[in-house]
Amino acid sequence: MAKLFEPLTIKDTTFKNRIVMAPMCMYQSDQEDGQVTDWHRVHYPTRAVGQIGLIIVEATAVQPQGRISMRDLGIWDDSHVEGLAEIVRLMKQNGAKTGIQLAHAGRKADLEEPIQAPSAIAFNEKYQTPHAMTAEEIKETVQAFKEGARRSKEAGFDVIEIHAAHGYLINQFLSPLSNKRTDEYGGSADNRYRILREVIDAVNEVWDGPLFVRISATDHTEGGMTPEQYVEMAQWMKQQGVDLIDVSSGALVPAQISVYPGYQVQYAETIKNGTPIATGAVGLITSPLHAEEILQNGRSDMIFLARELLRDPYWAYTAAKELDADIEAPTPYKRGWV
Repeated sequence: MAKLFEPLTIKDTTFKNRIVMAPMCMYQSDQEDGQVTDWHRVHYPTRAVGQIGLIIVEATAVQPQGRISMRDLGIWDDSHVEGLAEIVRLMKQNGAKTGIQLAHAGRKADLEEPIQAPSAIAFNEKYQTPHAMTAEEIKETVQAFKEGARRSKEAGFDVIEIHAAHGYLINQFLSPLSNKRTDEYGGSADNRYRILREVIDAVNEVWDGPLFVRISATDHTEGGMTPEQYVEMAQWMKQQGVDLIDVSSGALVPAQISVYPGYQVQYAETIKNGTPIATGAVGLITSPLHAEEILQNGRSDMIFLARELLRDPYWAYTAAKELDADIEAPTPYKRGWV
């Protein structure tokens, strides 16, 4: 059997295959309220019908000031649970496991209100300059991640992913390029990791399911983080009970990045072997044969697809045909999936 379609069990959760829909912002919530809309009710269940094993809902803000845009999904209030629970129900109805990415944009929040970051450094000239977070604001944000995890559990999600990548708040703390603090949250790697440590511990107080963390394994800039440096942090994450590292890269600072199919897989492999811990590979993976090679050679444990699933919600069916693998067809589709 193709490894892409082998089940994978993490804690007490079994994913029917190794195909993951990576979180991708939809920017379809109504202005300011962060609520689920009809777009989400169609978009996510469609990928479940397409037999994706795990669908991770887009970056969902744990605080209003942590939104990437005014139209981001939110989980900062109990009123958000009902809508999220509805899309969870619709996805599970079609056999997918469900995840949510808990996020805070930090200095990359494109909002009119004041924004926060570890240090008062703007991402670029198009963004406003954030204010450096106080110790009390950091404490409030850690608590917001905990409350977001509680609400995620109430909504019925199977997986929580903490967003510590792509230049958003936690990533800003982790990298010396964006963290110039001189208190206990800046300086050494251990100090820069402190907020992620506190967030993981807080989430673990209310969550006992699979826990993922997304990282940007390299900043693609001199003086920034490297995959080898992230191995140490991944070891700390594993000690805290993190189950899988979703390995992306970049977006902390403006940088020139050479991209090609699978350009980030090497980073997943480094983290997986150096920690060791389960990893997810992501980044211009579109070919089923390529995905299978990554898994067969032990370079990662799950394949995270993003834009390819915007183009083809039924990619799993395409992959099964190409890899000569059996795949369960939704009953109404059986006449066509032969």
